Amino acid sequence: MSTPYPFTAVVGQTDLRLALLLNAVSPAVGGVLVRGEKGTAKSTAVRALSALLPQVDVVPGCRFSCAPGAPDPACPDGPHEPGPGAVRPARMVELPVGASEDRLVGALDIERALAEGVKAFEPGLLADAHRGILYVDEVNLLHDHLIDLLLDAAAMGASYVEREGVSVRHAARFLLVGTMNPEEGELRPQLLDRFGLTVEVAASREPAQRVEVVRRRLAYEDDPAGFATRWAGDEHEVRARVVAARALLPKVSLGDTALLQIAATCAGFEVDGMRADIVMARTATALAAWAGRTEVRKEDVRQAALLALPHRRRRNPFDAPGLDEDLLDRILDEFPDEEPEPDPDPEPGPEGPDGNGPDDSGPGDGGPDGGPGGTPPQESGPDAPASEAEAPQTPQGSEQQPSGQENSGGPEQAAVRAAEPFRTKMLSVPGLGEGASGRRSRARTAHGRTTGAQRPRGHLTKLHLAATIQAAAPHQKARGRSGRGLVVRKDDLRQATREGREGNLVLFVVDASGSMAARQRMSAVKGAVLSLLLDAYQRRDKVGLITFRGAGAQLALPPTSSVDAAAARLEQLPTGGRTPLAAGLLTAHETLRIERLRDPSRRPLLVVVTDGRATSAGALGGDPRELSRRSARMLAAEGVASVVVDCESGPVRLGLAGVLAADLGGPAVSLDGLRADSLAGLVKNVRTAVTSQSSHTNRRAA
Repeated sequence: MSTPYPFTAVVGQTDLRLALLLNAVSPAVGGVLVRGEKGTAKSTAVRALSALLPQVDVVPGCRFSCAPGAPDPACPDGPHEPGPGAVRPARMVELPVGASEDRLVGALDIERALAEGVKAFEPGLLADAHRGILYVDEVNLLHDHLIDLLLDAAAMGASYVEREGVSVRHAARFLLVGTMNPEEGELRPQLLDRFGLTVEVAASREPAQRVEVVRRRLAYEDDPAGFATRWAGDEHEVRARVVAARALLPKVSLGDTALLQIAATCAGFEVDGMRADIVMARTATALAAWAGRTEVRKEDVRQAALLALPHRRRRNPFDAPGLDEDLLDRILDEFPDEEPEPDPDPEPGPEGPDGNGPDDSGPGDGGPDGGPGGTPPQESGPDAPASEAEAPQTPQGSEQQPSGQENSGGPEQAAVRAAEPFRTKMLSVPGLGEGASGRRSRARTAHGRTTGAQRPRGHLTKLHLAATIQAAAPHQKARGRSGRGLVVRKDDLRQATREGREGNLVLFVVDASGSMAARQRMSAVKGAVLSLLLDAYQRRDKVGLITFRGAGAQLALPPTSSVDAAAARLEQLPTGGRTPLAAGLLTAHETLRIERLRDPSRRPLLVVVTDGRATSAGALGGDPRELSRRSARMLAAEGVASVVVDCESGPVRLGLAGVLAADLGGPAVSLDGLRADSLAGLVKNVRTAVTSQSSHTNRRAA
């Protein structure tokens, strides 16, 4: 086993380490969500925390880590007889992003359960993490149903596995830690609320601090064991302090004044529900115990608010996390402590009891996975790419829009603000897909309503009981059945097929040329795109944005789930120049081709926002209108579901957007129909419109 990087050797990141240590003192705080850029010590700090947790007493041979003094009466390995226990270190269990439900909660042998009536249960990661740490790296990329199971177990302290009348329950109390990079997408608000604390981390920009990070990292890589030995004294001090704080925690008094401060703070920041109040109370109590005090003070409440409230006050994905500290101070000043005491000696920080921890030299950077001394964010290479949203690409067949006015066909106009976003109806792609779990289009999924049965492919996960019995019933006499039980063999088992919802890729192709530059028009277009983007965030979609103007097209937003990045790209979108419609469509074709290789099961929906004019061929050459029609037909031939938003205005209209829609094989809607009840309904019924149009064409041909 490799030697882990010492927790006390992490340079800086005071808030991160404090939040982790507070959960070590009081697991009831509810875990930590760590948000930050690449290479900021997220993973290394979490992995190093397990070495600071006290050892646990367990029943020998129990797979569920029952405590000898108070074993779980419902333990699947029980009942346990009284006797001496074994001592082992606290575990840190990692949940991979691609884990299955069975790997998380455990697997039940359905065949033995039906044939023998035996609960043959193989524990999952929740059982392994009991009385330890469960770490989820990139928690925002975890499937929704796994997050739901994980957070339910964390809230109830137990995991339940129930299938076809067979039920298994076991204790699952653990310190939950998740890390994420916001550039890769956000968690849903209801999931954010289930994490007790949140911490924003960033790498230091001061050269001296970065030098210290690199120095320690290189020293660790040269001699991991020797490096850990040099920090063993500091590790022991912090471990002892955690044990002392745990012992002091039940004696800490949370007075009425502190409770009023907590309630007023949550009310002042308009936090929904009561979970924030409870988490703040537990955090403030843990802070007092960590400082060696038996009473909660205003500074404890203030620090608790900074850790527990930022992720709960966001009203929509565009709200930046964080708190107005001036407002926080004004609220707390309304409820001064009853008996102010003189300030004691400086309280020790999370580095060690003396407050002069070895990592006071400054904020640190990350190691391997973002740990100490790791790669600075500026590094290039396969492991440190720029964010998708920060690295616009120019697919083959199109040109990047030049920054100057060359070949623009007109002056560039400043970007206009988007109109106020509105709620949209659900958009969906026609047919039945098999994409990633989401909340939009119909799809075959692991969760949802049962629609049929089939022979299992690999491990059986969802038994179709009726189909299994139907398959086994004709063979009972040949199998020598003599009792009441049903003789079931492996070949009889049937897997349930289920229908649920999937997430899609909504790719916007927006005309930003001079003919679209009217302020009211672009403001409405941006408002509609922004509204659909918000809807995509709620339904777990990917969204992309292509703009075309001047001499070519640009992939302004590569397919991503990051709402913040998408909003920023949309807000900065300038207009002006000629209309290279073909370049925009070819860029869309290339973007979808690449995305199909990356995520072949995710179905796309193409939304083209234009007046239909094609006045420039860009670098492609040829007739602009003919090029655009050929490009549209190529997309239609590949079965891409499309809709055209017609932005043409004025008393004389050419109807070019309708021609484009016919070439794409989809419907067209006027700019006046961009509101939710028209655009959303139209996109939802793409297939109906396409079918009707095809039938009409066939009748005319006949």
